[in-house]
Parts: sequence; C-alpha cells; structure tokens
Amino acid sequence: MAKSSSATASGTKKRKSKSGALTQEEVKSLGLELLSSRAHLNHAPTLLALLSPTAPLSIALEALISLQSFFEPLLPSIPSASAAAAVAAGGASDDPELVFGAWLRQRFEEFVAALVELSVSPDSGDAIREVALDAFMDFVKLGKDGSFNSAIYHKFLHAVVHATDSIDAVLELLGSKYAKYADVCFFTYTSLDKIANSLGSQTTGSGKDGLQNGDDGAKDRSAICVHNVYNILVHIPALDFKKETKFDMWSTVGLSSKGEKDTSEGSSATRISKKLKLKFTKAWLAFLKLPLPLDVYKEVLATLHQNVIPSMSNPAILCDFLTTSYDIGGVISVMALSGLFILMTQHQLEYPKFYDKLYALLTPAVFMAKHRSVFLQLLDACLKSSYLQAYLAASFAKRLSRLALSVPPAGALIIIALIHNLLRRHPSINFLVHWEVAQDDGEASRPKKIGADPFNNEETDPAKSGAMRSSLWEIDTLRHHYTPAVSRFVVSLETDLTIRAKTMEMKITDFSSGSYATVFRDEARRRIKQVPLAFYRSTPTSLFQESDFPGWTFGCQSNTGAQASVEGNAVHTLETVDASPAKRSRV
Repeated sequence: MAKSSSATASGTKKRKSKSGALTQEEVKSLGLELLSSRAHLNHAPTLLALLSPTAPLSIALEALISLQSFFEPLLPSIPSASAAAAVAAGGASDDPELVFGAWLRQRFEEFVAALVELSVSPDSGDAIREVALDAFMDFVKLGKDGSFNSAIYHKFLHAVVHATDSIDAVLELLGSKYAKYADVCFFTYTSLDKIANSLGSQTTGSGKDGLQNGDDGAKDRSAICVHNVYNILVHIPALDFKKETKFDMWSTVGLSSKGEKDTSEGSSATRISKKLKLKFTKAWLAFLKLPLPLDVYKEVLATLHQNVIPSMSNPAILCDFLTTSYDIGGVISVMALSGLFILMTQHQLEYPKFYDKLYALLTPAVFMAKHRSVFLQLLDACLKSSYLQAYLAASFAKRLSRLALSVPPAGALIIIALIHNLLRRHPSINFLVHWEVAQDDGEASRPKKIGADPFNNEETDPAKSGAMRSSLWEIDTLRHHYTPAVSRFVVSLETDLTIRAKTMEMKITDFSSGSYATVFRDEARRRIKQVPLAFYRSTPTSLFQESDFPGWTFGCQSNTGAQASVEGNAVHTLETVDASPAKRSRV
C-alpha cells in the first residue's frame, strides 16, 4: 500500500507540474481514484488543500463533493479522538487497521475544519458556503448509531461565536434550513450555554484584569463574541411549545445522545418540550450574565417580553436582571418596564418600589424616546388598578399635567388622554379639577399666597410631592395651546368623569405614536367650515377704528403744528405759536 501510495503521490506531482495548477477535470479524476480503492488514499490531502475560501468555485466544489463521498461511508469505522490520540502516541502502532483509523480520524478532522472555514469565512461565495454547510450538517446527522454529533457541531458554533467578521450569511442559512428541527435547537442552546459560561469566566478572571488595565483588544474581542452569541440566539428562535404536538428531528435518534429512540409520541413530545425549554432558559441566562454592550442591552430589553419570557421554563428567574435594569434609570428603565410588567402581572413578582421608580421615569425625554409608544401604553396599564392609592393617582396626574407645559404637542395629547383615564378610574382625585377652599373667619384674616402651588415637581417620592393639596391648573392653560388639536382635545376633561355610564376610557394606542408629523397631517386633513380672511369685508374709513382704542374719539385736526407727547396714561398737547387747540379730546 505504501509503494502504490507513493507512486500515486508522485504521479499527482507530475500532473501538477505540467500545468502549474489542477483543473476541474483533474480534480474530478483524483476524486474518482480516491473512491475507487485504498491505493489512492494520498489523494485526500491533495483534495483537502483545495478547500479554501479563495479557491476557484468549480475546483472547491469538486473537491468538497469528492471528499464528502469518501468520508460518509467510513464514518462508522472512524475511531474516537482519544483512540486516535493513543495510536498516534505509539500505543498500538503495529496494527495497520489502527494506524489507518488514526490517519482517517486526522483527515476527517481536517475536512470538518475546512467545512467550518468555508461556512464562516466572509471570503466564501454563497454557493460554496451553502454546499459546505449542508455537507457539515450531514456529518452532524450521521453521528454514531444515528445520534446527533454534538462534538463537531459545538466546534462549528465555537468558530461562529469567535468569528471577527460578519456571520449574518451563515446564520441566515442555519436559521432558514435547520432551525425548524428540535434537536438542532436543543444542541444549539447546549453549546451556547457552554460557550457563554466560558466567555463569562474569561471576563471575570484574567480577562477582567486585562479590561481594567486598558486592553482595548480584549474588550473588542469580548464585545464581538457577545454580539455573535446574541445573533445566534435571535436566528435560532424558540419553537412554539404550546402548538407543537410533534417535533421534527434532523437526526434519526433525536435529542438522545445514547442512541435510544422514543416509542410513545405523546410522552415524547411533552418531554422534548420540557428539555427544550430548560436548555433555552440556560442558554439565555448564561448570555445575560455576560457584560452586554449598550446596543445589545437595548435590543435584548426591547424583545425580551415577546421572544424570551413566553418560552422560558421559569420566567421569574429573570427578576434580578430586569429589576437591575429598571433601577438604572433613563432609557434602560423605560425598556425594562415591559418584561417587568409581565413578571408582576403573570408570574407573581413583587417589587415594592415599582411606582416610585415609574414616577421618576416621567420626564420630558420619555415623550421623545424611540420606545415611548410601548412605555406609555404600559404606564396606562399600570395605573388601571382600582386598588391604587389616591395619593399615587393624584401624584401621577399632577406630574403629567406639569409635563404638558414642556412636551411637544403629540405628548400633550397623550397626557390629556392619560389624565382623562386617571380621573375616570379614580373618582377620589376629581377634586384636582376644581379645588374649592372653604374660608372661615380665622382664615379670612390670614394672608394667602396668590398663585402658590404646593406641588413639588422635583420630589421623587410621590407621597411627599404635595399633589393632594394642588390642582390641575396646567390643564386649564392648554385651552390656549398654540396647537389647535391640543386646545380642542382638552375640552374632553370638562365633562363629569365621575359618571362612568356616560363616559368611556380613551385608548392610549391612538395617541402613543404621535409626533409633529401626525399632528400636522391630521390638521391638514380637517375640513374647515370657516377660515380667517386677510381682507376687509367693507372699505375702511379711517386708519384706526374706535374699538382699537376704547375710551378715545378721533376727529379731524386742521393745524399740523401741534405735537402730542404721551406720558403715562395722559396725553399733553404742546402748542406752537398761532396754533389752534387740538380737537382730540378724552371722553
């Protein structure tokens, strides 16, 4: 075998030297000879050398197909990595089959590494990337005894996570073609859990020291890995466990790694659902423990309540992450409110200072934030409970009315709708609309501060804000708002909202997405019956009308020598020589 192999290798070199590079026909001939007998085994390293992202497409495809056809029938006879390492160390080198097995194992690992490189590399074309990924997933499918080959799949995900270039192309293929299989999702979550824990140990150990010492390279690599882990989780979404009664499997055995196949479909689907939920939860928890970049942090908070919480085995385990995010303040707190609200309403989470934090979030910046629509809808939902204390409802109503003086017109419309709902749900705070002070004889002699508002807008504690002793005078000023839509809409608060049978709540969704553009568009669509005119209906007889200066009359003045000077509210006439008195007189 050695003589024939060396002869074949020398023949290959001669064939190479004639043209300088192998053609497609020559590569195809090498593949056919490799598949024909063991005498041409040395063609395998030659074909492996052609699997490069920069190689010509036809050459790389021909070499890949030939090597895939060569390794697939030999997969059951390929020894494990430990057995191959023992043979390489010289433990049983006398047996030719063991030597061949160790050699085959080494070549197979080289082929798997080449497939991973072709799939992940940005230099690979779309055609070679798809073929390489399909060939790789075929080897994953054909594991020992038909089980899922999780070892080589873990190597693939490890390469994807640590890739420095864009991985969107390979993730699109992986998500569109293989994310529908339950075992692919299961082992993806398992590998991501291990990889995320490994990244976490690096950042908390020596990696953390490197970051503190100013190692920007380590910080950038860590951020890239975190981005890649998040992208994989997004492209491998959780299956709908409530609707799925039968899960499709990529391998013949399924989730079992011991070659045991289930017989009962009902119990199997239930157990598979539980296993998937558990692995999904572990993968996300391991990811959330990593130091998330700000952009990833915001994306996670924006989608956590929709894509993650419904598929977790125990969503309450996210309470630490969400409460920590909610305590940060600013936009992060606004985005964390969605997930926190679900945990409080559906999973019995108790958060004592919830309304205090929510009260502190009401700033003018909220009405211009990107996710203001979701936040304002959740704000209305949080204030819907009939068990809300009167001082809290009054504080929120007063805080919102004060914000109406500084927010854009679209924000003022939302505030009016929110206050309308608050007054209707909580009749105990309707005194804020019309505050009447009963004056006794003792109070009448006591001096009063005209225009003083006891409400403290800078106070972060609703109980100490003084809203119960104030009024919604800010809403009355909106009658004269420069935007007609606001001045018209504020009239809705004039009705008696305590009569619930004659009134109804306003839908915040109709106003939460408002902006200057929507306000202008609505005004432009309105059909106006009467408009102000820019001309006189009758010909004017004088420059000024008597109604312009009440208390004065205007007449003709024959002498132009008189000059009038105005001092205070009196008009003094200064007469020159031979000037007649002015005929302007005060009535």
